[in-house]
Amino acid sequence: MTIFVKTHPMEKDQLAELASQLSHPSGEKGNEIAQMMNETNIGMTKNAILNLDLSSNDSVLELGHGNAGHVEFLFAQCENIRYTGLEISTLMNREAQLLNESFVTSEKASFTLYDGEKIPFKDNEFNKLLTVNTLYFWKNPMELLTELSRVLKPQALFSLTFAHRSFMETLPFTPFGFTLYNPDEVLELVNQSAFSLHKEDAQTEVVLTKTGESVARQFSTLVLKNHK
Repeated sequence: MTIFVKTHPMEKDQLAELASQLSHPSGEKGNEIAQMMNETNIGMTKNAILNLDLSSNDSVLELGHGNAGHVEFLFAQCENIRYTGLEISTLMNREAQLLNESFVTSEKASFTLYDGEKIPFKDNEFNKLLTVNTLYFWKNPMELLTELSRVLKPQALFSLTFAHRSFMETLPFTPFGFTLYNPDEVLELVNQSAFSLHKEDAQTEVVLTKTGESVARQFSTLVLKNHK
């Protein structure tokens, strides 16, 4: 997950460091960044969760959960849900387990590290999937979509949530390692995969910047269906 803030003027190396932290939180600043990500992105994350139409006995996979401060909200939607989180950040993996210790202990939730490309689970293991603000960092989108399709059951739903290029281009750190998309560009990728568009939920929300300024953020949740 990543955070959307406008900051005071920063040097190029500072912006590059911020972008790196947003894609892969680590070190002393990692936890601060993670908390900011959770607070700033909670509206998008709840939208992704609600669009999954969760029901009892669902098996949910999340790609890039950050500190996973939203998992309690997910479990509140329905009883008997099993949640699995995947992260490339060792720090976020650890923080998510600490923050959700009761869910881990009761075996309702588990958290696993991965390399950002290969999904370390067997075929047909999950029937719901969500990811919020990770799309910008996918190195090989088509290969990752193939992997995600593999671990999902046929007809599984996938909430793919991201902010639009038009908003992202206004942020000073996105030139450093971000690949930006509009919905039509994401759909071009989807149409080359085993997924199809089930529905699109386009939203505009007002969020506060670090300086207290209100800005309008446009984002979409594309709810995809697996047709492998």
